[in-house]
Amino acid sequence: MLAWYAEHARDLPWRRPGPPEKRAWPVLVSEVMLQQTPVARVEPVWRAWLHRWPEPAALAAEPAGEAVRAWGRLGYPRRALRLHAAAGAVVERHGGRVPSDQAELRALPGVGAYTAAAVGAFAFDQRVAVVDTNVRRVLARTVQGKAQPAPALTAAETALAVAVLPEAPSDDPVLPARWSVAVMELGALVCTARAPRCGACPVVDLCAWQRAGAPPDDGPARRGQAWHGTDRQVRGRLLALLREAPGPLDAAALSVAWDDDAQRERCLASLVTDGLVVPAEGGWALPG
Repeated sequence: MLAWYAEHARDLPWRRPGPPEKRAWPVLVSEVMLQQTPVARVEPVWRAWLHRWPEPAALAAEPAGEAVRAWGRLGYPRRALRLHAAAGAVVERHGGRVPSDQAELRALPGVGAYTAAAVGAFAFDQRVAVVDTNVRRVLARTVQGKAQPAPALTAAETALAVAVLPEAPSDDPVLPARWSVAVMELGALVCTARAPRCGACPVVDLCAWQRAGAPPDDGPARRGQAWHGTDRQVRGRLLALLREAPGPLDAAALSVAWDDDAQRERCLASLVTDGLVVPAEGGWALPG
């Protein structure tokens, strides 16, 4: 697995080497952006974000609305507010440096178990299990002989990820962290959800799923998320108008986002509830 990763790993900017205290913020930003969003869409936004806000203090000093504006069309824009809040907490509680302690990481706004583990492993080289969708799928196939993992993360999956995580030898203390990213990369590039490239897999001879004859997934059908006509689409259009506007927009200006008045007003109200939009003189705007 590690030999395969050394040869095939993608050259992603948040994986570049450097002192842990310098890597932690770029890794945290990347992990939040990569939630439910592919690398190709994230990378240009990540680069622009880190150019503008290379440290948590730089982001914390800006209005939250600027984070939403810079988020662009990555989707799930509440993540921008969470990153802004996390930056403020890092400044207030940790002197502007992303902490390495798992409990302190999880105490940051919007940082859950997975993100804390990812920052611990990929920024601070800690031996901590990082369990994302790709890792779950690789372990489900290679160890459990299943075509797909369960619909939601289970305690048994987390325990399995911990059990297979290698110890750190004295001459290679970062091996567990490198293993974690290698398994994740295998799931992203080879052991994919659809049409896995088993012939390119470095552990195909050890794979319990292959040994069982690659049985199909016997779970419920997994449906892709609808988009056209949904509230998500309408919210995205409203936010796009507000991101591009130099000031507040009134109801008439926002009406071009969507023809259905009731759906548009419902989505605008939900954006206000989520803190992504605020009432302003003359209409609505991004938070100040």
